[in-house]
Amino acid sequence: MSTEPFTGTWPAVPEAVADLRHEVVAFARNAGAPPEAVSSIRLAVSEAATNVVLHAYSGASGPGRVHVSIERDGPVLRIVVADEGGGMLPRPDSPGLGLGLPLIAQLVDGLEVGSSEGGGTSLCMRFRL
Repeated sequence: MSTEPFTGTWPAVPEAVADLRHEVVAFARNAGAPPEAVSSIRLAVSEAATNVVLHAYSGASGPGRVHVSIERDGPVLRIVVADEGGGMLPRPDSPGLGLGLPLIAQLVDGLEVGSSEGGGTSLCMRFRL
């Protein structure tokens, strides 16, 4: 199946998570992802985007942005969820339990976590189709 790569940006607010998840799931289905992969993709992307909303822009005066890119590379679907926030720093005031990344790691076939010098984090998740 031929599917053109997709890139989108949303405000890092809770309401945007469902919208971006919908876009990713639609892309995955178009790319030929089987139902079990779609379930894993849905949950992994929800966790990644929720992490951005809860953690990336802590202390900022307004919401930042969450960026999503998706592409199919042969039998692999590559999804990147990224932000421009403060990077991966420990937060004693974190509202989460710290289970997001371990959960994502269990759902994917490959995971890379990256940071940029100016701040920001990217999660590159790979799923076999």
